[in-house]
Amino acid sequence: MTEYATLIRADNPGPMTLDGTNTWILKAPDGERSVVVDPGPMLEDHLTAVLEAAGKVAVVLLTHKHPDHSEGAAWFANRAGCGVRAVDPAFRIPTDHAHGLGEGDVITADGLRIEVLPTPGHTLDSVCFWLPQDGSLLTGDTVLGRGTSVVAYPDGALGPYLDSLNRLRAFANSPAGVERLLPGHGPVIDDPAAVLTYYLDHREERLNQVRAAVAEGHTTPEAIVEHVYADVDKTLWPAAERSVRAQLDYLNG
Repeated sequence: MTEYATLIRADNPGPMTLDGTNTWILKAPDGERSVVVDPGPMLEDHLTAVLEAAGKVAVVLLTHKHPDHSEGAAWFANRAGCGVRAVDPAFRIPTDHAHGLGEGDVITADGLRIEVLPTPGHTLDSVCFWLPQDGSLLTGDTVLGRGTSVVAYPDGALGPYLDSLNRLRAFANSPAGVERLLPGHGPVIDDPAAVLTYYLDHREERLNQVRAAVAEGHTTPEAIVEHVYADVDKTLWPAAERSVRAQLDYLNG
């Protein structure tokens, strides 16, 4: 997909995963070792394809804990002979502090440089990864390649998510040179600042709709979903209900 990033997509399409989970293989053009971001679900055909494409793997990185990104990580790391770095200690291999991910952390491997940007919200352990040499920002589920991301109670929180979107938009508008977003689902985004502005506007619009629904007497998450998300496929209403719970939590302080 880029000089530094190769996409292997898992065969797990669905309403929440779009075309499937995007596993990203990061490698410098002349490097020997790669870094694998989000091995994906426990699908051996997919994980084996990633192993074959990645070659020698320095480390696995996780953008967040959801199973469609993390479930296959331990299996993959065992086969690749490498560790796993994650915010949540439950997914680290080994489980020590050195295999965590935090603000200011930098991962290097054979000419590859990856900077960690904590972006809690979709989940409280969500992070993005910045490749300065490539102008690419890997966003996990914080920003998707199509549609908008779900911030669902209790895994996620809307306040931190809005802060993360504002941080990413400021970063996209900075001299850093963000050319594209490489999301956890869907296609590559070539207009990062515009998409991040859309995400923020969409969240504000939904919040205003929820405020209005509550003012009209729709006080339960179920009632608000029926009122606000009437134009959304009903198969997505359970996710919408969890999102409304996160919005009510935010509005209630």
